[in-house]
Amino acid sequence: MAIAMGWHKPDNVAGSSAPAIMVGLFVATGGLLFGYDTGSINGILAMKSFVEHFNTGYTDVSGAITMSPKEVALIVAMLSAGTMIGALLSAPAGDKWGRRRSLITAVAVFCIGAIFQVCATNVATLVVGRTIAGIGVGLVSVLVPLYQSEMAPKWVRGTLVCAYQLSITMGLLIAAIVNILTQSINGAAAYRIPMGLQLSWACVLALGLLVLPETPRYLIKRGHKEAAALSLSRLRRLDITHPALIEELAEIQANHEYELALGPDTYKDVIFGHPHLGRRTLTGCGLQMLQQLTGVNFIMYYGTTFFNGAGVVDPYKISVILQVINTVSTLPGLLVVESWGRRRLLIVGAIGMAICQLLIASYATANGDENRTVQNQILIIFVAIYIFFFAASWGPVVWVVTSEIYPLKVRAKSMSVSTASNWLLNFGIAYGTPFMVDTKSPDSGGSVNLGSKVFFVWGAFCILAIGFVWSMVYETSKISLEQIDEMYERVDHAWNSRRFEPSWSFQQMRDFGFSDSGIPPTEPQLELQQSRSSSSAETSQSGTSASATTGTTTTTTSQDDKVLAQLGHVDLSY
Repeated sequence: MAIAMGWHKPDNVAGSSAPAIMVGLFVATGGLLFGYDTGSINGILAMKSFVEHFNTGYTDVSGAITMSPKEVALIVAMLSAGTMIGALLSAPAGDKWGRRRSLITAVAVFCIGAIFQVCATNVATLVVGRTIAGIGVGLVSVLVPLYQSEMAPKWVRGTLVCAYQLSITMGLLIAAIVNILTQSINGAAAYRIPMGLQLSWACVLALGLLVLPETPRYLIKRGHKEAAALSLSRLRRLDITHPALIEELAEIQANHEYELALGPDTYKDVIFGHPHLGRRTLTGCGLQMLQQLTGVNFIMYYGTTFFNGAGVVDPYKISVILQVINTVSTLPGLLVVESWGRRRLLIVGAIGMAICQLLIASYATANGDENRTVQNQILIIFVAIYIFFFAASWGPVVWVVTSEIYPLKVRAKSMSVSTASNWLLNFGIAYGTPFMVDTKSPDSGGSVNLGSKVFFVWGAFCILAIGFVWSMVYETSKISLEQIDEMYERVDHAWNSRRFEPSWSFQQMRDFGFSDSGIPPTEPQLELQQSRSSSSAETSQSGTSASATTGTTTTTTSQDDKVLAQLGHVDLSY
């Protein structure tokens, strides 16, 4: 399976990565909850039966019954308001109850919100249901990438986190297909069937989470070393006494102890902590905000109604086609996220998105109301190309970067803050877009009526995103989560991060007393590292000599060190 996906386990990695990959892919399906909910409301808002049942007397310029921009904005945006709350709650929940149990709770909250939506007979009840569901989605949006990054081997970590975005796109596609199948049904079943189906996978996900292991890094954070060893043993398919497993677990623990020595794990430390936690938090928040400001959720939330207003024939079919492109285009991102790296993929994606959006807006501005047929063709073609670039880059890679760049002690808190910034912008865009592009209101109160010119706004933010990635995003591929701390310590500028090579481990800092500043060891200390690769006989002799010289009873080697020395080429970091 791994080879078919374009990546395979390095030969020098001990154990099996299959359990971790399967667990990571299953948990990634939590993205279906958000993707399906977003896609279903996109089509439901344009359904005739929904408008008739929830209309409060509002009509457009032609006198047709419809939903007011304010009502549409409220229905769509309150999900995002709930997700922002859920994202902020994810840190205390994830740190107190664990990543796995918090995910189960999040799915339960989502189900409650979905039931409210299915039973809703007025806008107020529907809004309450979407807000509650949003809290569950917000919890999931932080905890799924967090869970994946903490249990995945380093060589496939980025791909597994990308699978979360793939699940979001699959949810969007499934919702578009369901909408096109139910939109012609007479009565409330047209919109209640799509709303109710979102409960199905939520229940499957909750049942699966009951048997999955907790992440070893969380268990180390809580001081449960034995439980962490058992969890890692399941994920790596190694015996609990295997030297490679012992080494990885020791590195995780040593790194956590080093992080705690630098300061507390409070929310204040998220901004002012060391090493460079403020820069990392700014990077995560900036990426999450720019992901929304590329305009993707303008298409995902309002694509059907926007194409309908623009005069596009059969907007439901267009939405299905765009969702197919969105899903398929995520796969190239999974294939190259490790080989290209995070920085290059984000920059190429932002360039492609900016070109597409500026071309759409420029042509619409130059032609005004003329050549509407050609304008719509250009709109659809370049929106499809734009979605390709987004789905292959900014869609999945933003989640990858924000799940990797934070140290263990504040990872949940930092991820919750950065993800909350995503949902804050999501709420603003979801609420403001109807007023930005609405062209059928009987009065212009509060509406800007940009139409296709709104792509000027999204294109400008894509250009800003290029500069942000170049100056702020460090390359985190092919190194362990613990080595990312060393990179932020030693590399001054993001554009130099691709040349970073790890030089020491946190075990060495703990065992040999390297300075708390994180400065790489001096030459005499480097000799201690080299002793691990010597023969067992030389190691035994040097240990005896060192004991005699220092006059202490502590030897510099152990039985584990001798076994590790014999492994030679095996990579013991994941």
